[in-house]
Amino acid sequence: MIAITGGGTGGHLVIARAIQEELLKRGHKPLYIGSTAGQDRAWFEGDEAFIQTYFLESKGVVNKKGLRKLLSLFTTLRLAFTCKRLFKQHGVNAVFSVGGYSAAPAAFGALLAGLPLYIHEQNAVEGKLNRLLKPFAKAFFSSYRHDATMTDYPVGDAFFAIRRQRQALKTVIFLGGSQGATFINELACTLAPLFHAKGIAIIHQTGAKEFERVRRFYDEASIPADVFDFSKEVAEKLSRADFAICRSGASTLWELCAASVPACFIPYPHAAANHQYYNAKTLVDQGAALIIEQAHVDPQTLFETILACDLASLSQKLAALIHEGGAKAIVDTILQNQPKESTC
Repeated sequence: MIAITGGGTGGHLVIARAIQEELLKRGHKPLYIGSTAGQDRAWFEGDEAFIQTYFLESKGVVNKKGLRKLLSLFTTLRLAFTCKRLFKQHGVNAVFSVGGYSAAPAAFGALLAGLPLYIHEQNAVEGKLNRLLKPFAKAFFSSYRHDATMTDYPVGDAFFAIRRQRQALKTVIFLGGSQGATFINELACTLAPLFHAKGIAIIHQTGAKEFERVRRFYDEASIPADVFDFSKEVAEKLSRADFAICRSGASTLWELCAASVPACFIPYPHAAANHQYYNAKTLVDQGAALIIEQAHVDPQTLFETILACDLASLSQKLAALIHEGGAKAIVDTILQNQPKESTC
């Protein structure tokens, strides 16, 4: 049996979901170990596609100091032994980690139990836990780094299904992520009248906190727009879009890449180690996207830049950067040395 661990944010959890789904296709029903904090429970509590889910009271260590840091380290070590017992109880023979503080107990538990540990790094800048554990991993998967097992990013089939070459700017989409982004929302409200005047349709993901405010803006400005807070049908929204203005979290970036939607990335400036900037730079260095740091955004200049973009060229370049089968390649590696009795 395979145990999947890690999470905290949607970027981590979407990878956990992709690997879970690929394992199920092979007849392997995995175990999941996450945290009571973050989004882990919202995603996987009661999910019958796992043989069992556990949510431990794990907490981050990196940003703590003094006694609080020591207490967090002690808690992680104690929970690592808990995970070791769970692995024995369920007959786990390999652990797949997507990183984040949620992954620490089970990842260290794998080392304590002598189990092979597989790690996926979502971002261009390695997370601190992943960097710490990398020397002990059986394989370290990344879509960015050349000192890792390079794989296509695990993106859902729905995003590849809507792939097409964009030719003309008919619809623009603003994406702030499932939690929303105030800066992206404000920028959208500034640009919306300009796009509307050009007959360009607008799709806008606001996040839950600012949904009512932003929807009211469009109503009062008499600008028709598809405004939503969160949707499980993001692929359908992207199928109608010809250009995206968004943050550059890993999942958003590679989903746009899979769908071949040209984008201007505005990285979240406070992301750990500025990883969103380096995520976006991966595409920009290939001439496949635009990037503007938040402090340098000028709405009018951005609007004019977008209108001047060669959408067909950008779409074509994006399509060359990712292929289907990212999750399959990872699971192939994990299962190649697994005994037949690990099938559940």
